[in-house]
Formats: sequence, structure tokens, C-alpha cells
Amino acid sequence: MWATRKDESLVGMKLQIVRQVGLDYQPKESFVIAVDSVGAGVGEIVLVATGSSARQTELTKNKPIDAVIMAIVDKLDVAD
Repeated sequence: MWATRKDESLVGMKLQIVRQVGLDYQPKESFVIAVDSVGAGVGEIVLVATGSSARQTELTKNKPIDAVIMAIVDKLDVAD
């Protein structure tokens, strides 16, 4: 996602459209626009923090951010 006009504090930040998935990896309808602080790629499963927690990474500290990609998931184990 590109935004050529944005708050100065967001210049240089990569924005991603993140679609929620269920535990079975099936996509859900909901999505969020998040700042990518870890260099995630298209199709990767990521962990997103929202609200005031989104402003706790080194990249997003004290910036007008409400959602941040803070981790790329390597593996997901779900107990039956």
C-alpha cells in the first residue's frame, strides 16, 4: 500500500494490508492497515499489535500508529 501524502512522522514506513486468518489459516473478512516493523513479505503469517501497544516498537514509538506488524510467525501449533 502506498500513501504519498501522510504525516511527516510516517515517511519511510512501509504500510501493509493485513488480513486476519483463523487457526486453520483460512482467510477471514476483516483486515487492518499496519506499519511493518519487521520486513514482512506478501503472504506471510504475521503477529499484529494494535492500540497503544502498536506504539511500543523502536520504529513506531511516539508516532500516530494504531497497528504494527511486530513479528513474522514461523510455526503455529494448535492443541486439539
